[in-house]
Amino acid sequence: MSQKRLDHVGIVVRDLEATIAFYTSVVGLELKDRLTHTNGVFQLAFLGFNGSDETEVELIQGYSDSLPSEGTVHHFAVSTDDIEAEHARVQELQVSHVDEEIVSLPNGYRYFFVHGPEGEWIEFFQR
Repeated sequence: MSQKRLDHVGIVVRDLEATIAFYTSVVGLELKDRLTHTNGVFQLAFLGFNGSDETEVELIQGYSDSLPSEGTVHHFAVSTDDIEAEHARVQELQVSHVDEEIVSLPNGYRYFFVHGPEGEWIEFFQR
C-alpha cells in the first residue's frame, strides 16, 4: 500500500497575478512553482509555507470564466508515491474517472482525477 497524505487544494481564480500577490503578501505563502498546463490553457501556481513539503494551495487560471463571487475550490489532492498502482487500484473499484489515463505535467508531476459520490473532484497526485 502506498503512502498517502493531503497534497494540495486547487482553487480556480480569475486573475492569477493578483491572487499570487495577495496570497504572498497578505497570507504569507511563498510561490513554489508556476507553469502552463500541457493543455496550453491553464496557468498553475503552487504556493506553500517555509519551503516545506506540506499541503499546498494550487491556483488555477483559465479553467472557468463564470466563477461565482465566492470563488471556487476545484479539487483536493491526495499525494501518492506510486501513481500507477493507485490508478490501477481505483480502476478496479469501478469509480467514475474524470481522467481515464494518468496526466503528466511539464515539471514531472503526474495525476488523475476521479469523481466523489457528490460529483466532487478528487485528485491522486505524484510529485
